Amino acid sequence: MRISKLSIAGSVAIFCTMVGSAFAAGVTFRSPDDAMKQGISAFNGGYYELALPAFEALEASKPQIARYYEARIYGDNEGAYTDHGKAYKIYAKLAEELKDVDPDDEELAPIAAKALTAVSMYLRDGITDEGVRPDVAAADQALQRAALTFNDEDAQFELAKVFLRGEGPEMAGSEDPSSKIENGRHWLSRLSRSGHPGAQAFLADLLWRGKFVQKDQAAALNLIDVAVSNASPTERVWIEDIYQKIFCNAGEGVRLQATGRVADWHKRYGRSPQVRDNRDGLDSLSAEPVRTCANGELVHPMMATDAPPAVSAQLPAASPAVRPSHQVTIGIGISAPGFAPASGIGGPPVSTGSSSGFAPAGASSPGGDR
Repeated sequence: MRISKLSIAGSVAIFCTMVGSAFAAGVTFRSPDDAMKQGISAFNGGYYELALPAFEALEASKPQIARYYEARIYGDNEGAYTDHGKAYKIYAKLAEELKDVDPDDEELAPIAAKALTAVSMYLRDGITDEGVRPDVAAADQALQRAALTFNDEDAQFELAKVFLRGEGPEMAGSEDPSSKIENGRHWLSRLSRSGHPGAQAFLADLLWRGKFVQKDQAAALNLIDVAVSNASPTERVWIEDIYQKIFCNAGEGVRLQATGRVADWHKRYGRSPQVRDNRDGLDSLSAEPVRTCANGELVHPMMATDAPPAVSAQLPAASPAVRPSHQVTIGIGISAPGFAPASGIGGPPVSTGSSSGFAPAGASSPGGDR
């Protein structure tokens, strides 16, 4: 008997609705670990109606972890529980509670860093409906602490974007806007070298357009190809948007040059993305979007061929003269079991300004792509 995927998906949806009703009626867990596992599994699957009761049950034993995930749910613009005022209050309280946490605390330090980063993003633009006024100085302070004290990559990425606008905290060597732009380039280069997919995609877009850095379209194509491979499921859409734009507009010469060093760039700057837990069994039903260029060409990853290797190239590095005085080691991610991808913090509502969200201006596909 043939059973269509649509029928299976419908059955799963009915089952999830029934389970959701059971959760709404109240549920108990055998242990805090069970509550955390079920909450995170439901969160990763996008079933917030199942995740929230689990995290509420977890609050008694692991309050910071539980409230961190609750804040992410309320800060998700795509979810059914979006409430940025509530998300901001939770993040602000977490940041205050964890202000003295040891940066080496593998469980709580990442939460402190993510909370500080989210608070910074909210304070930079404010939340009009909640009466939260913009406070750029406080936003800079929170972001600087997350980036430098906790060595958080996503905070460093946000700091790089702020610096590229000629803004951000006053640091050694960044007293004027031009020096801040140098610092922004420095952080983007450093993060890209360490394999941060968001920074790689952002820098690839700049390399393609020749903005803030010397234009290098072959390097842009190589770097965005690596970024797509490094990206977690929560980041792939906007990163693939940039890949589509660059891939579809790259000429034959650019593609040939980039193809000759695909393997080298993946070896240098690749990073294994965090794999989503497939306990819900729905991955086999999901389908990746099929992207095509304006001429109908299928958008696909770069692949190494027998073409002669191109001249070795590396990512641009910022001038050491304007590096921040506080030296940090980049690469610390969230190591607590079950944590979501490092860059998956909930942020303020997406606005037309460049301070919201992760994608750079102009990241969407040009008119020639679809």
